[in-house]
Amino acid sequence: MAKIQDIASAAKDSASKLGIKKFDIYGSSVDSTSVQVDQGEPRQVKASNLSGVTVRVWNDDNTVGVTSTTDVDTKGLELALKTAYEASFFGVKENVPDFSPEATAPLNIDNSSTEKVEQAPVNELIQSLISAEKQLMAKHPAIKGVPYNNLSQRDVDRFYLNSDGALRTESHSLASVYLYSKTEEEGKKPRSGGAFRISHGVKNLDVDGCIQETADKTISHLNYEKVQTGKYTVVFSPEAFLSLLGAFSNLYNAQSILDKQSLSTPDDIGKQIASPLLSVYDDGLHPANVGAESFDGEGTPTRKVSLIENGVLKGFLHSAGTAKRLNAQPTGNASIGAKVSVGPNFYHVYSGAPAEKEYSLDTSENVILIDDLQALHAGVKALQGSFSLPFDGWIVNKGVKTSIESATVAGDFLSVLNSIIYIEKEPELTPSGVCPRVWVEELSITGE
Repeated sequence: MAKIQDIASAAKDSASKLGIKKFDIYGSSVDSTSVQVDQGEPRQVKASNLSGVTVRVWNDDNTVGVTSTTDVDTKGLELALKTAYEASFFGVKENVPDFSPEATAPLNIDNSSTEKVEQAPVNELIQSLISAEKQLMAKHPAIKGVPYNNLSQRDVDRFYLNSDGALRTESHSLASVYLYSKTEEEGKKPRSGGAFRISHGVKNLDVDGCIQETADKTISHLNYEKVQTGKYTVVFSPEAFLSLLGAFSNLYNAQSILDKQSLSTPDDIGKQIASPLLSVYDDGLHPANVGAESFDGEGTPTRKVSLIENGVLKGFLHSAGTAKRLNAQPTGNASIGAKVSVGPNFYHVYSGAPAEKEYSLDTSENVILIDDLQALHAGVKALQGSFSLPFDGWIVNKGVKTSIESATVAGDFLSVLNSIIYIEKEPELTPSGVCPRVWVEELSITGE
């Protein structure tokens, strides 16, 4: 992608030539490589460089037009500005998007020191993943394959500029590995398990840890039993709890609330919606967030946003538009486009108020440990607050884990939040945030 200063200069020249007084541009470039293998041979190798900019132009009547392009040379930008200007006369007249009031505010971190990591050669990625597959299959004779695997790396460049003088840019590198193994044993159902690791570069990836975790999970599912239908104390793994939290993110998404597509209303700030044990932040700048971004699609600095504190709903995720309508501040959670959308950056879940009693899988009896929730696209009714989801997990008795053959967990999300009885102290890193295991009492489990 062209240098940000060149893009800014070309955009200003084109805007002046076209008589455009107010515009902004968000752009990104992602250079990525990923590999997959199958039984010691490369199955898929992908390399891509995706670049694009989104241009918004306001006319004298203050209606806005939006267009996107992958062509960021002078002619491409001029055409995009012209197209967006023409589209602006058909723009919405109510709740018109505007510049973020914080688009020129200082960033909350010094991103000038962010450095990219040199990308590894494709052959090195393939050999590393083939080796990981081989080591994983050697962990147990029942593990016959690793049907889902991926080793990827990417460099990301982002920028935002507007006609009021805002100019932001940042770059970073990411690498990740994912392994998901499957077993075959005569007279038994196939069992599986997976793990994920992420770092700034391939050289720093904990591939060995990913192999071991995948093997441990898979082997722990080999001896399985049916589970009786009933009410159980359920322990959600960090990833399972965050996937449930994300599925019901309309609870604290200001755009969803304004669209009346939420479990909350603007008046719910300050209400007790969960157990006092639960505190949740959206913290895009958390030290564990390898892909931290210092500003959002509108140029608003990313920050730590309190969503739930000691069970009390404290705040919503905002764009500049939703913040204006709800008399709040933008939070750095907006994605620019034909319609500005709002979404979480990186969850940080921890225990708020101290628990009356501490629980442990080593001493508890008849507890369900849910490792992975499935079919979230089909089993979640986000506007009703209910869910019914199949899961991978174990029934645990005094530290002894027995895999569950097949079962579903069902409940009401707000009831789940209020039924939390313990949040463990040790957090774990997942793709969507950091979170400890969360204990919930009296959840409905349906066995096969």
